[in-house]
Amino acid sequence: MSQSDELEALSRAFSGHGVDERTLIAVLGKSRPEKRKTFRKRNPHLFKEDERSFERWYDDRIKLLKHEFMRFKNAVVLWAMHPWERDARLMKEALTGGPDSYNVLIEVACTRSSDELLGARRAYHSLYEYSIEEDVTSHVHGPECKLLVGLVSAYRYEGSKLKEDMVKAEAKTLLNAIQSGENKTEDDEVIKLLTTRSKHHLKAVYKNYQEISGSNLDEDLKSDSRLQETVQCLCTPDKYFSQVLDLALRTDADKSTKKALTRVIVTRADVDVKEIDEEYNKMYGVHLTKKIEDTANGNYKDFLLTLIAKGD
Repeated sequence: MSQSDELEALSRAFSGHGVDERTLIAVLGKSRPEKRKTFRKRNPHLFKEDERSFERWYDDRIKLLKHEFMRFKNAVVLWAMHPWERDARLMKEALTGGPDSYNVLIEVACTRSSDELLGARRAYHSLYEYSIEEDVTSHVHGPECKLLVGLVSAYRYEGSKLKEDMVKAEAKTLLNAIQSGENKTEDDEVIKLLTTRSKHHLKAVYKNYQEISGSNLDEDLKSDSRLQETVQCLCTPDKYFSQVLDLALRTDADKSTKKALTRVIVTRADVDVKEIDEEYNKMYGVHLTKKIEDTANGNYKDFLLTLIAKGD
């Protein structure tokens, strides 16, 4: 490999999601001072010329790269955890992360089975000596608190029994609530429906809503992100996870958004990652595995692809 190729490989090793450890060892580890100087000169997005005539890291680049180096470790630690502990820790991090992270609470509460969510609540007790419900009421303010408490404390029926008249009535209830133009998060009937009904029932309501309105329920809730996320996680989880992954895989994604890539692949690898891959391909015209191959690096990339492949 020529020096020019080595420098190009080094630049790629520091870009994307994760880092290319093998290239860093093979090229950077064996490099002489003059090659490292050339590398610094050729990467002005990482280094800047100091007034005292040396190339110095940008402070924000150092912080970002520390996170990129940690991605593989974090993925392995999460994968090795008991699912109850993993979900409990994800919910705690979501609460302390503020409103921009509350979608993770909805994700955990709505895409796990009743027993899995109950297990996560038990783990939360053990880890933090508080209930998740207590912490939600302590951290979340405003009308969305009632929705989130109802979701994290739900224990839904998981059978296939349906009452068609109730399905039709509740689809109409949702349509009326949306057409009213009022804040749906404060509508007791909407909250009761989304926090107590079985997923099988809600998917039937979702289908009936489309029949009577001519539009999708989640699309009609786009002005209320919490309810939209709730409906997607309960009724169309493959679509929800595909959208989250697409945002996480963008080159301009921020640190918080990127974290979703680890979270989704690790938590869905034993569940429905193949279905998510198919939906992702349908929505974005490329398979999830190909997108990860193009945007992730090193051990982190290899680990994510291994988790996806285990579902074959």
